[in-house]
Amino acid sequence: MFGLGLGELFVVLVIVLILFSSRIPTIGENLGKGVRRFRKGLYHSEEIDITPKEPTKEDRDRRKS
Repeated sequence: MFGLGLGELFVVLVIVLILFSSRIPTIGENLGKGVRRFRKGLYHSEEIDITPKEPTKEDRDRRKS
């Protein structure tokens, strides 16, 4: 695997844990929220309403001028 042995991967993992230990909970939380939103979007899709809305008085005035 990219010329790295098990020992080197372990050292890299330890270094990453030391450097980013305070950010790991935040990263996990954001990743979990993203997965939940993705699943919700898959199963609970909202229909898009494409019916035109009624023109307002301002819209009619703009068309006249």
